[in-house]
Amino acid sequence: MPSARYLHHDIAGPPDAPLLVLGPSLGTSMALWESQLPGLAADFRVLRYDLPGHGGSSAALLREPQPGGTTVEDLAALVLALIDQQDHDRFHYAGISLGGAIGAQIAVHHPDRLISLALVCTSAHFGEPGPWRERAELVRLRGTASLLATSPGRWFADPRTADTPFCRTLLKNLADADPVGYAACCDALATYDLRADLTRITAPTLVIGGSQDVATPLHHAQELADGIPGATLRTVGCGHLALEQPQMVQDALTALVRADPVTPPQPDCAFVAD
Repeated sequence: MPSARYLHHDIAGPPDAPLLVLGPSLGTSMALWESQLPGLAADFRVLRYDLPGHGGSSAALLREPQPGGTTVEDLAALVLALIDQQDHDRFHYAGISLGGAIGAQIAVHHPDRLISLALVCTSAHFGEPGPWRERAELVRLRGTASLLATSPGRWFADPRTADTPFCRTLLKNLADADPVGYAACCDALATYDLRADLTRITAPTLVIGGSQDVATPLHHAQELADGIPGATLRTVGCGHLALEQPQMVQDALTALVRADPVTPPQPDCAFVAD
């Protein structure tokens, strides 16, 4: 993977439009947002990025790549450095899974930067650290291809979805990921826990939970919505990567980022789509 000073990224949309940053899930790339990009880029300056060791981003960007050395705070710092390089002070942010955790981290520690926040199929705490450290060790030893057999069952509402061209692209992202970068992101998830800090999030927040998400089941989304003041919870009929209802996810994001930035979205706007 190429070495660079900043995370690999892509920018689309009018140069003078408000900035919307889209964060990907562990093991994927910015391609995860491909379905929503045309619609969102019509009205927003859309910035998509790759995590370290994923897509076009080098694992060499990690400050402490050794086992246990990376935190979600470190990943958030890389994202903020990229946004600063684009000369934007404030921005909208939406992220899936680890991408969402990065957004929540920014919302807690840099509240002045966010106009709005969308947390998609993510969590304030992804479980005990042991399984994440075990996965990191497995990947360091055997590479990310060792995860290909089990990932469709975690990622998609119907594992047979993996046989579509788009999902084959995402699985290739996983197979091609740098083991150092992927394992470091697992280490970050192992120590991530924002449950006690959710009340510090002041940006208007939308939480999207997948009714068929087995990686972060709906109670994770409910915990986020209950803990973040004024947050809206919307339940969508999708698995962990929110692929099964792309238009519904796009419509929800568009409604959030077009809303009055001073007035948080109201809970009675929630919908359920199973």
